[in-house]
Amino acid sequence: MPSRAAMIGRSGAAQRPAARETDAAAPAPARDAARAQAKARLLEIIKAKSLLKGRFTLVSGAVSDYYLDMKPTMFDPEGAHLVAEIVCDLLADERDVDAIGGLELGAVPIITAVCARSWLGRPVAGFVVRKEIKDHGTEQKIDGNFKPNSTVILFDDVTTKGGSVMRAVRAVRGRGARVAKIITLVDRLEGASENLGKEGIELVALYTTRDLLG
Repeated sequence: MPSRAAMIGRSGAAQRPAARETDAAAPAPARDAARAQAKARLLEIIKAKSLLKGRFTLVSGAVSDYYLDMKPTMFDPEGAHLVAEIVCDLLADERDVDAIGGLELGAVPIITAVCARSWLGRPVAGFVVRKEIKDHGTEQKIDGNFKPNSTVILFDDVTTKGGSVMRAVRAVRGRGARVAKIITLVDRLEGASENLGKEGIELVALYTTRDLLG
């Protein structure tokens, strides 16, 4: 029997299980149908677990009569699974992307779920951008598997005006990275797409507030 060290030392390709049928080049109608089904179910979970009604002050300072706390969805087994499936499908054709990342804390469970799911197809590394540089250990602003001068996609859980995710954009651009696009779970339709567009960045939303409140 091979030693544990020998097993760990094998190449990633050798250890990876065979890709699932959905990871292959499935016919477009089948892929579209599977994605629509997954998105419909995920929307149900978000409405049940993450959509709160009341009076809330947002990070942007605006006051809203609803709030999206995506953590109950992202820490739900089915919710995390569905997000990973949908996002990995979106990433299937992004062959020039080296890594995925985002700003702590909202993007962290998304990055983790997508990285884990990507192992079954084309593995993609992840990283997190800290809001503040930690004052111990490596004292890094960006933690994980980030490489300078790479191409990345950034994640956000809820995007309002784009100010929070722009902190991650500035951090990775400061290390020479190119941001291919930003994927958010929910766009509140309050200016983020326009603001990010001015920076030359496309915002791709799984849902908008119209989907949640309509």
